[in-house]
Parts: sequence; structure tokens; C-alpha cells
Amino acid sequence: MTTAEKVLGQKATAATTAWDLYTCTAPVTSAVITCINVCNRGATSTTFRISVRVAGAGQANDHYQYYDVTIAAYQTIPLKDIRWTLSATDVITVYAGNANLSFTAFGSERTN
Repeated sequence: MTTAEKVLGQKATAATTAWDLYTCTAPVTSAVITCINVCNRGATSTTFRISVRVAGAGQANDHYQYYDVTIAAYQTIPLKDIRWTLSATDVITVYAGNANLSFTAFGSERTN
């Protein structure tokens, strides 16, 4: 097995729309998310949501890890105390209250 640490996904989102930040896809057999940075590039505060959808399931309330968390203007929130283990086809989805947020996921992928 090979493990590679890297940026797993980056997304500057549109307002009030869910976007897939990262999908664990073949040939990757598993991934570990160690940090997600949420950056507000705008002059007003807003909110964000992050969910983990097991096996690419449709969005449901039990998938949310963060829900309507407020982020101040021109601030970055590093979500660095996470260690989410994903299997093949699991998806991290992000949502922003306005069009000024950027999300970056860091971690490692394992391939056979």
C-alpha cells in the first residue's frame, strides 16, 4: 500500500449551494482528512456547513459535522482537530451562506 499526504480538495463556492469538496475514488481505497481550512474572502460574516456522506448517500441531517457555523469577515477557521477516515465513494460536501468562502481539505490517501 502507498500513502500520499496532500491537498485533497479546494473549492470556492457559490452562495447557498452544496458542493463536493472531496470524493474518495478509485484507485484510492481510503483517505484521512486531517484539516479543513475555511476562508472568508468577503467583507461580511457568513456561515458554513460541512458534511460527510458515506458511500455518496444523498444529503441527510445525520451527515453534518458542522452546521451554520459563523465565520467573520476576512477570517480563516482551521478545522485542524479532525481525523476523518473515509472509504471509497465517501464524499465531503461543503455549503456557504454567501459566495465568498473558500474551502481546502488536507490529508492523505491510501492506494493498494
